Amino acid sequence: MKKLLLALGLAICTAGGVCAADIQNAETLYREGKFAAALSEYEQLLAAYPNDPHLYYNIGNCYFKMGSTGLAAANYYRAFRLDPRDGDIRHNLSLTLKNSGERFVPAGMPEVLHKAFFWLRADELKGLLFAALWLFCTFGSVWLVKRRLGRTAVAALAVLAVLGVWYAWRSKIEKAPLAVVAAPVAELRSGPGSNFPASASVAQGHLLLLQDSKDDWYDVVVKSEGLQGWIQAQALEKI
Repeated sequence: MKKLLLALGLAICTAGGVCAADIQNAETLYREGKFAAALSEYEQLLAAYPNDPHLYYNIGNCYFKMGSTGLAAANYYRAFRLDPRDGDIRHNLSLTLKNSGERFVPAGMPEVLHKAFFWLRADELKGLLFAALWLFCTFGSVWLVKRRLGRTAVAALAVLAVLGVWYAWRSKIEKAPLAVVAAPVAELRSGPGSNFPASASVAQGHLLLLQDSKDDWYDVVVKSEGLQGWIQAQALEKI
């Protein structure tokens, strides 16, 4: 089995603006095996650069090295949402979930199709959608006034429709309230309390879809197994 790329490729100057001078101390601590200290440094940087995917990636690496695969998966997933094209982020997220019994690429979907679906960032896809809308309005106006460029207007409408469906589908997926099991194991109970009977045990790193909450409990669906029940909030890490 391929090993995670945890010791390689730490970001030197990332897309969110964190450059070598800022990140050097954290990288040094990581390479020296001082993962808790490196994690503290990365988290301080994240407070200043909250939308930097490579900081989330490096934080995930630290958690993985420390044995917290659930927190590692959560941070890899956050990094993936910000930069879905990054090969290292995708690789580490996929293998971390696989080690927990989860699938990153849905069953039956070719990986190349999954990569294509997530190739663009959400802001890039939104920008293309507005560009297609502008083109359709422009060519449509020309056709209405001069009865010219009709086929071009139809083509622009087709592109607009495809991008619209793509954007809506992506938005639905990315807005889904997800969490991972961060504790070594979590009890899935029939109700929101420890007095309710446990129906299953869910291991660290499993992906959960949040349905509802009550007090400090969440009603969840375990995505890989289709189980539903209540898990205590302190056992979870929301993505």
